[in-house]
Amino acid sequence: MRVIRVRTDGVVRAVRLVDDAGEPVVVADRFLAHLGERGFSPNTLCAYGNDLRRFFNFLASEDMGWLEFDPPAALRLLSFLRKEPSGRSAQRLGLSAVAGGGRPVPVLSPASVNRTLAGVSSFFEWAIAAGEYLSESPMQTRPDPVLARVSDRHQPFMGRASRQQPVRRSVGVRVPLRLPRPMCQADLDAFFGSLRKLRDTAVFLLMLDGGLRPGEALSLHLEDVSYGQRRVIIRKRDDHPRGLRGKSRAERIVDLHEPRTLEAVSRYVMRERPSEATSPFLFLVGGNHDSRLKPLSYDAVVRLFARRMEALGIRTPDTTPHALRHTHATAMWEGGMRQLTLQRRLGHASPDSTKIYTRISDEAVLAEYVQAIGGGGE
Repeated sequence: MRVIRVRTDGVVRAVRLVDDAGEPVVVADRFLAHLGERGFSPNTLCAYGNDLRRFFNFLASEDMGWLEFDPPAALRLLSFLRKEPSGRSAQRLGLSAVAGGGRPVPVLSPASVNRTLAGVSSFFEWAIAAGEYLSESPMQTRPDPVLARVSDRHQPFMGRASRQQPVRRSVGVRVPLRLPRPMCQADLDAFFGSLRKLRDTAVFLLMLDGGLRPGEALSLHLEDVSYGQRRVIIRKRDDHPRGLRGKSRAERIVDLHEPRTLEAVSRYVMRERPSEATSPFLFLVGGNHDSRLKPLSYDAVVRLFARRMEALGIRTPDTTPHALRHTHATAMWEGGMRQLTLQRRLGHASPDSTKIYTRISDEAVLAEYVQAIGGGGE
């Protein structure tokens, strides 16, 4: 099974699933086309394509058609996914399986397993709605009364009057709730001191001082930067040739009152950005490469970040470009920014996404702890 990206004018417009003979998996293609019509980003479509690739590989291993898939088979799918190689080097420490030669092989993380199970569940929900599957979904769910009793859980618009009740899939993997890992000041100083290109400094400062996601920084157009008002506008676009798109569905304004950030952007535009470029994107590939003048890609930024951290000897599984956003969010929370305000600045759709930063430095917990031990041991 292979996932194929269909491009138009260099932009990913559709994703398809083909079998080993190169023939399309028709029902999977229909589902992926439906997601495209709903406006899902190319990267999201590819994620669903990979979910279905693993699902149809499982069906082939069981000599089973997708219409024969039932709840007992869902349990076997879970076991299959727990042994499935990840196919890519893990950015974080995870599980490994031992290959025949004794060498560990990375397998899918618990989060990736749950992601695939959710994708399969969405596929069957679509199949039921489309009249392709005439029974209840084999990916069974059950009410979750425990989650309903969590006081700080995100509530539906109608609150307790809503018919929307929390549910949990019967088949899934327990995933640890990880805290964000902000970078320390010494590592930040070493990292930014090692950068040689004005472009790279500007990109990473936007993530650190503005809390931008990597995809948001790379999707910026020249017109999105307002030097006079000291802000950037994060717009909803889908024109990046590498399929980059802001995760948030809502456009937002990010103020940047620290002088170094927009000064770095301005220096890059005036001194280093190719003057003959006609692309509206802010960050472009320079040098004499074949990709010169094309918008900078996410993979290139990840590689650059990893090489710099490796050269400095401070790379860990958690030091990814996204760690700069975590560092910004943590600093803003510790500096006194309210949770709702921080949620709006970061572009989180749910307050639950912002609450993870409140667990890093909870002043109330610290104050009561100090009081409990007698004022810090005086």
